[in-house]
Amino acid sequence: MEQTSQLLEYLKEVYDPELGVNIVDLGLVYEVKEEHERIQVRMTLTTPGCPLHDTIVGAVKWVLQQKMDKTDIDVQVVWEPQWSPQLMSREAKEMLGYF
Repeated sequence: MEQTSQLLEYLKEVYDPELGVNIVDLGLVYEVKEEHERIQVRMTLTTPGCPLHDTIVGAVKWVLQQKMDKTDIDVQVVWEPQWSPQLMSREAKEMLGYF
């Protein structure tokens, strides 16, 4: 089984197109785990009405399918806990000027 840290590295290839920062450093990925033939991702978006919802979720599925050679990718978008800039990595905060 692939380690969670490797799955997160793969997800760093998915960027929020509006912010230009990957979804992991933005703090949007709450949980990722691999089960036998499935990968589950629990994540959020910066806002509930995000117009790029389908684009980002589709990119998450595509990257994991390509890297892991699995077709069962379950992406659950949740709104609790609510995303906030405090969830971002130091690198993301620096890129977006949060210091």
